[in-house]
Amino acid sequence: VQNPRTPVHVAQRLVASLYWRDLAGTALNPYVAPTVRLRAEGLLAEQLGDLRLGERVALARLATPALLRLLLADGDARVLAGALFNPRLQEPQLLAALRAERVPRALLEAVAASPRWRARYAARLELVLQPRTPLPVALSLLTGLVEADLRRVLRAPALPALLRAAAQRALEPRNSRR
Repeated sequence: VQNPRTPVHVAQRLVASLYWRDLAGTALNPYVAPTVRLRAEGLLAEQLGDLRLGERVALARLATPALLRLLLADGDARVLAGALFNPRLQEPQLLAALRAERVPRALLEAVAASPRWRARYAARLELVLQPRTPLPVALSLLTGLVEADLRRVLRAPALPALLRAAAQRALEPRNSRR
């Protein structure tokens, strides 16, 4: 299947018989026909629920962006840590996962603990604006926000009152400097 000289119709038939790691390798192989890569990715997405924890962790580290979208919804912290470590995970994809209504709490905690993603202002802002973010995490990120974003926190009724009060308090010294 992974040989670029294999006819596409033959590779399409054979791809269904591959194990999950071979499917992941096929989905990542730039020399394989795009239709075969997409088929491997689709088969892997279907098998995701049947994979054991260790297999999901290993897959998260090497998954394609389409599979990462599914893996970011996993509730296990080890799978999420692997996904956050994956070099193919891009900021817009992570921000979309953080904005989701049913974002796993483990993802919020993993992003807050990840040096790679905690350094990104947009990720910190999404963590603060997400109502499901644990309050200590949101409070710790609040002081690093710019004034306009602190005002967004004040206007967000879904956020805890304590977080909005802390944003108001963080704005006071900035307003007195004017």
